[in-house]
Amino acid sequence: MISLYRPGTSPLHRTPAGVKLIGLAVLALAISLGARTPLLAAGAMLLVLIAFAGGGFGAATFLRQLWATRWIAVFVAATQLIFLSPADAVVNTTRVVSVVMLAGLLTLTTRTADLLDALQRALSPLRRIGVDPWRVGFTLTLTIALVPVVADFAARIRDAQRARGVRLGPRAIVTLLVMSLRHADDVADALSARGIA
Repeated sequence: MISLYRPGTSPLHRTPAGVKLIGLAVLALAISLGARTPLLAAGAMLLVLIAFAGGGFGAATFLRQLWATRWIAVFVAATQLIFLSPADAVVNTTRVVSVVMLAGLLTLTTRTADLLDALQRALSPLRRIGVDPWRVGFTLTLTIALVPVVADFAARIRDAQRARGVRLGPRAIVTLLVMSLRHADDVADALSARGIA
């Protein structure tokens, strides 16, 4: 499984995975429900920057992670502009990007195995109603871990555009979707071969 984890000794690295997962859930909920004005949305992004600093990462890492979310931002903004004003679209896009950045920070400071263990423990009470905590935890962890893969696909599409001197425009999103679905099929085949799926 692909992991973004970068070893370190920062306070975030030393914080237990379960605590970080709870923190991510609380912050994501707070940003989603509370950051409804441009000022609060900007504050949410500032909070993300501070969190990156708390993880021992400088502005360069923050900007790289922010750049990696550009396709998500474009997609969200484009769909929001259909129904909302430009100001509301910017606020909503900023909120989504902030939450995605926080999820990225979680993977940068937490080993995948630790995330999976924490998720399994959190979901263990659901065993009584037929929920398999390991499968749910693995699915969520895999989803987070695949974010950089999709970002890499987007970068490859951009590089191919530059090499050919063409602009695909909206077709780039279709290409990204096709590549992502093919990769999902490959991952599913690999998991089935290992008896996981």
